[in-house]
Amino acid sequence: MVKSSKGLRAGTRKKFTKNLRDKFTVTPYLMEFNENDRVTVMPKPSSVSGMPHFRFKGAAGIVTGKRGTAYTVEVKIGNKKKTVITKPEHLVPVKV
Repeated sequence: MVKSSKGLRAGTRKKFTKNLRDKFTVTPYLMEFNENDRVTVMPKPSSVSGMPHFRFKGAAGIVTGKRGTAYTVEVKIGNKKKTVITKPEHLVPVKV
């Protein structure tokens, strides 16, 4: 018998597929965020490095700091506050 993979991206064939019409641009990779900026976590499947876990997809949070090229985002899931460390290409600024 063959054992199935238990990796981080196991069973994500449909979950991490990109729309065929999406065009690759460099702009999201070069975005800068300041502390207390509101952002939405949207993982991009084309960039595996610094990708947050899928459970944080669509979660809104506040940028609390920077670690190298990545940002720390405080997200509220249910009654708990979680810290997500992710690269800027997986973050979308929230317009207020």
